[in-house]
Amino acid sequence: MTQPEKNPGDDTLSIPMFDKNVEQEAAFWRLKKASDEWRENRVKRVLAQEGESFLTTLGRVLYLSSCILFDGLVLTQIPVNMGKTTLSWVIFVFILVPVIKFQREYYDRRFSVDITQIDFDQE
Repeated sequence: MTQPEKNPGDDTLSIPMFDKNVEQEAAFWRLKKASDEWRENRVKRVLAQEGESFLTTLGRVLYLSSCILFDGLVLTQIPVNMGKTTLSWVIFVFILVPVIKFQREYYDRRFSVDITQIDFDQE
């Protein structure tokens, strides 16, 4: 525990509210825990994909490629054909956001990987 400090020119003692070292240590462990969880889920997703058929893996790659091409080539024609005005870019963004949300929802429905069956031994 930290020792109270005497304020100069004042007869009162003050206790620091936060100890910098303790806060840094706590932040480090929170960050480590979050990265460990992310890494564990990533490994589980990779392991779950091992049992997939080749067509599912190929379908995932083709779907992602077609989404990128559609968003990058087709939708960008909106601002190009409208003269690259501010309004055309606003329309592009208002169309792009729901399209990406739809593409992500479809990807999650069609190509989601079930990682609930994979369990690592906790130490």
